[in-house]
Amino acid sequence: MNIKPIKTEQDYNLALERANSLFDAKPDTPEGDELDILVTLIEKYEEIHYPIPEPDPIEAIKFMMEQNGLTDSDLGVILNSRSRVSELFNRKRALTIKQIRVLNEKLHIPASTLIKEYTLNQ
Repeated sequence: MNIKPIKTEQDYNLALERANSLFDAKPDTPEGDELDILVTLIEKYEEIHYPIPEPDPIEAIKFMMEQNGLTDSDLGVILNSRSRVSELFNRKRALTIKQIRVLNEKLHIPASTLIKEYTLNQ
């Protein structure tokens, strides 16, 4: 096991290749330990060099609705106002604190995502 920090794109590609070759390694074996270390290094490199921006609040809501098989009507029930769903999705109105709390609790969308600013259509 010759593991070193991932500093370049070439190091990254080599680490990915090695991790792929160790993919079926059993836990608590030298190969399994090497895979664990490589995955940690790869994740850190990707976090720095390929960051994934937080989603737009409205897109996050739509995504979680899709994941949970919910319709606009279902969301209207959750938010206690079917007309608000249309206003939110058409970006005519911003989320309220109460709506953010409900969406966080019911759909498990992180509050940090829901409080992000987004453009409204006037």
